[in-house]
Amino acid sequence: MALATASCGFHLRGNYMLPDDIAKLSLTSFDRYGELHRQVKSQFKLHGIEPVPPSANVPNLHLISESTGERTLSLYQNARAAEYELTYTVRYRVVVPNKGSQSYTSRVNRTFLDNPLTALAKSVERDMIEDEMRQQASRQIMRQLARLTAAFDQMEADELESLLEESANEEGISVTTEEDGDRDGANQIFNTTSGENDASAASNTNQVNTAE
Repeated sequence: MALATASCGFHLRGNYMLPDDIAKLSLTSFDRYGELHRQVKSQFKLHGIEPVPPSANVPNLHLISESTGERTLSLYQNARAAEYELTYTVRYRVVVPNKGSQSYTSRVNRTFLDNPLTALAKSVERDMIEDEMRQQASRQIMRQLARLTAAFDQMEADELESLLEESANEEGISVTTEEDGDRDGANQIFNTTSGENDASAASNTNQVNTAE
């Protein structure tokens, strides 16, 4: 298994099969001192990715932004919010030289009970939940990196198909696909016409023989 995956350009790093293209990866961020940056960097270490300084010939993971939103799920009898759904959103972009770039958005949802009698504990609990959501988002980023090769292969296939279509249009080539129903209809017409021609030829032969 190890030899097969290595020959295909993948290596097992941590819990994921990450492509060799990102064995060395630079990390840039909207906040290089923020908690999300630290969480992603720890995932690099866990999965055997070597962090390197940004360079034109080195793949890059750029953390574009993070945000936290909430919506009310239930209310107390006094109409105060009793339960929230928290949504943590991360936007990021991956650039691999000579292959292209892809942008992604990862979201993590959690529920949160708002107890008005324990305001301090509630604040601490929410901070802990948001930190756990960042950890989950950083793991999602690693999972997306594991699917990176397939994404770029699809981009190359789409680009090649587009180039072929443009070339065909420039050369005035028209390509059509005949459906089975159309082909059957054409065969039926051809067979009918062929039968009529054979009957006509046989009639002419009989007339010539009679004349002799």
